[in-house]
Amino acid sequence: MSSAYSRAGLVGTLAGALLVTCASIRPADAFELFGIHLFGERKETETLSDPVRYALTLEAPAADKALLETLQTASALYSDREKPVSGDLGVVVKARDDRDRLIAALYENARYGGVVKISVNGTDIDSLPPNPTFSGKGPVPVTVHVEPGPVFTLGEVHLEGEAAGRDLKQLGLEPGGAAGSLVILRAGERLVATFRDEGRPLAKLDKREVVADHATNTVDVTLAATGGPVAPVGTVTVNGTKTVDGDFVRDYSRLNAGQPFNPGDMKKAADRLRDLGVFSSVTVKEANRLAPDGSIPVGIEVAEGKHRYFGFGAQVSTTDGAGLSGYWGHRNLFGKAETLKFEGAVSRLGETTDITGLDYSAGVSFSKPGIFVPAARLDASLKAKTEHPDSYEANSVTAATGITYELNDRDTVSAGGELDWSKTTDAYGDNEYLTASLPLTAKRDARDNKLDPTEGYTASLAAKPSYEINGGTFFSSFEGAVTGYKGVGEDNRVVFAGKAALGTLVGTGDLEKIPTTRRFFAGGGGSVRGYSYQEISPYNAAGDATGGRSYALGSVEARVKVTDTIGVVPFIDAGTVSSAMVPDFSDIRAGAGVGLRYATPFGPLRLDVAVPLNKYDNGTKYGIYAGIGQSF
Repeated sequence: MSSAYSRAGLVGTLAGALLVTCASIRPADAFELFGIHLFGERKETETLSDPVRYALTLEAPAADKALLETLQTASALYSDREKPVSGDLGVVVKARDDRDRLIAALYENARYGGVVKISVNGTDIDSLPPNPTFSGKGPVPVTVHVEPGPVFTLGEVHLEGEAAGRDLKQLGLEPGGAAGSLVILRAGERLVATFRDEGRPLAKLDKREVVADHATNTVDVTLAATGGPVAPVGTVTVNGTKTVDGDFVRDYSRLNAGQPFNPGDMKKAADRLRDLGVFSSVTVKEANRLAPDGSIPVGIEVAEGKHRYFGFGAQVSTTDGAGLSGYWGHRNLFGKAETLKFEGAVSRLGETTDITGLDYSAGVSFSKPGIFVPAARLDASLKAKTEHPDSYEANSVTAATGITYELNDRDTVSAGGELDWSKTTDAYGDNEYLTASLPLTAKRDARDNKLDPTEGYTASLAAKPSYEINGGTFFSSFEGAVTGYKGVGEDNRVVFAGKAALGTLVGTGDLEKIPTTRRFFAGGGGSVRGYSYQEISPYNAAGDATGGRSYALGSVEARVKVTDTIGVVPFIDAGTVSSAMVPDFSDIRAGAGVGLRYATPFGPLRLDVAVPLNKYDNGTKYGIYAGIGQSF
């Protein structure tokens, strides 16, 4: 809980540090950020041999604003109106294609009586010759006229064959309800899905009949489907592996012959294999016919990616200087997706000219998925670091190992062992600690998206019984945290997010006997924004931070989408760190601010600015924090 992405007062931080990961040395691809070309060779569009431009007029006088925007989005003539086409025939081809697009858009909005007329150079496209030519004087005029017609609703709905008797409401088909073409198409897909969820892999849609009655502005729908037999999973085959063990892939997928067929299990298997990081693509698909024994064969098709990778990062701050980091890793060390990673970092460059005053870290980590059983993973690491936060100085070496077990799709438990040596200078002077611990953790992740959740929650409980060998001191830390997310409005344009966390240290009565790095501090991008890293702490009479035995933290955010890619996030954080084993809330520190988010395929880029609402005397006046992903 005392970790943070950056210290308060950061100015000019490179958001997320700009990481570059490489599988092999090759010519640089083009890279753009926020529409700005940064490096690499641009791929120019193919030069047209006979470029012809057109001038578009799109008319839909009876359409409301929402429908007009839908038509503009569907129209390639509209979206490409600044681009030339190839020859006069290219204008006509684009116009004919556009008519189909616009009619489809009308059907999607239940406008089955709509009419789309398109003319090129004043002539209807249906009356143009096969290879038309137009005057070369200026852009070719193109006029699109749309009469949307009335909105249709669902009339009679009939389900036939094995589909008879199914719940129309679950299919999204209710008489008098929405009748857009996508509603009807999805109903057919849902119908087949209901059969497949019953363990019928060969379910299929036999009939989809749609009849529009223009006298009543209603649509009658008839659907028929065949469920087919219930079948268990049969032989599971793996194709496409080169260096990854095929038997491991089969076992790790957790698709076992004889288990009931379930499309959800197929998706989970594919997601599970993708998460290993060794494959560039994964496809899990059942056969289109049953085996002689009545089972359904399943095929796993994979393509291996590059197993070796490396990367580097950099950050710059006017208060903390510069930092550099790098790593090298292997994703398939022994053929069963074992990962080995070496990493190192140095920071505070420029802040001090004394190399002993810099922060260093180095480490090696190893992970083996599917240890003993497919649901278990072994993790081991050895890390060394020297750090100089404002509250203390510490040199430490930590060796850790543990096993994480997946109870189900949401819940995991882990247990392990850890040995930590540290030499620190803090409010209690110089001390050396050697601590053996047994970390125990239980987690639940019920979010709909790990990088940018809009629904769900997470919860975790952690206990860490410990024995400090040099002082003969037993102590234990206990921590719990919960986060929640709720999206509101169309497409979750606003997401309310909240977080609460508690922690306590029990055992010895002398705080000095607990290693400095195990005491609780707060403040910074990972806890209470607006305060500097680890600024929130009990202080002794000399004004030195001692760290605490307990803490309580809370955060609330409103994540508001301004556009599809840009968001604004007002937030407030609060926290307290106490000397007692239970937070006494006598000194609550709060920070408030606003953040910007920029959506990317790998998660939102985050930039938060916050101020303390009750700052310490001579304390931090503001904080700027940057990173990848939401703050929690």
